[in-house]
Amino acid sequence: MNFDMILAAAGRLKGHARQTPLLSSPFLDQLAGRRVLIKPECLQHTGSFKFRGAWSAISALDPALRRSGVIAFSSGNHAQGIAYAASQHDIPSVIVMPADAPSLKIANTRALGAEVVLYDRATEDRDEIGERLSAERGLTLVRPFDEPQVVAGQGTVGLEIAAEAEALGIREAEVLVPCGGGGLTSGIALACAERAPGLRVRPVEPEGFDDVARSLISGQIERNDRLSGNICDAIITPAPGQLTFPLMQSLCGPGLTVTEGQALSAVAQAFLRLKIVAEPGGAVALAAALDTAAALDSDTVIAVVSGGNVDPAMFTRALAML
Repeated sequence: MNFDMILAAAGRLKGHARQTPLLSSPFLDQLAGRRVLIKPECLQHTGSFKFRGAWSAISALDPALRRSGVIAFSSGNHAQGIAYAASQHDIPSVIVMPADAPSLKIANTRALGAEVVLYDRATEDRDEIGERLSAERGLTLVRPFDEPQVVAGQGTVGLEIAAEAEALGIREAEVLVPCGGGGLTSGIALACAERAPGLRVRPVEPEGFDDVARSLISGQIERNDRLSGNICDAIITPAPGQLTFPLMQSLCGPGLTVTEGQALSAVAQAFLRLKIVAEPGGAVALAAALDTAAALDSDTVIAVVSGGNVDPAMFTRALAML
């Protein structure tokens, strides 16, 4: 994994991915006690940054392999990104999804043309299911974060942040990133290290599912004790990746954690102040910007809102907090 791969992915994504802007609100600045800028990847195709990595990985495949189709496992956002990117390349896709994933994400993945295979994340191993189906059907497995071309695609978010920050005259800031397996976090960190070294990337996770934060402290990969039971489903993974953890260990600052209540409040504030729709897992970086002031060092914070695929009931629950 290297910076040149991110640049190559940016070339393949040109004309296909949306370049999302940096948004601001004086109300959010006041709540946070510092300047807050939002990178709204909830406005990306399929409602999350995952489209970038999906397109990057599929477009980089050998044409013969690509024609046979792809398979992925995901709680929803990577699923939709792969399904849409595959449909745009006119190839088949199979998505292995946890049965307790939000119904909207399952429905959207099917609507985008993918075959959905559901599994119980508490008792079944998604890696085993994905590898078995890949072998049986001749499909190429595109992992959600531990895959170089996926990380390269996610790293294009970092290229944009670096360029947009420079245009605003920002040379130093903390970049807060919702973090599951670390594909987005490590990709952004690698891009910023090359293009904007004054921007320090910090992963943000749900309380009780902070495997990355603990791994950065211990210096080795730590695992979560459980894989369900939190509304931030989009960023709950067993552990950081073998590819992504060394990158985060080398390039990222300490991890941050937020509660479910803080994530829901951030969903509400994103809608009220910026008029964007965020899902709880996608809003944890904004939650950290607003609610963990003592743990932040910079006068400027850039928070990535990584996804907006929220069920109406959950969104209503968040708005009720206003």
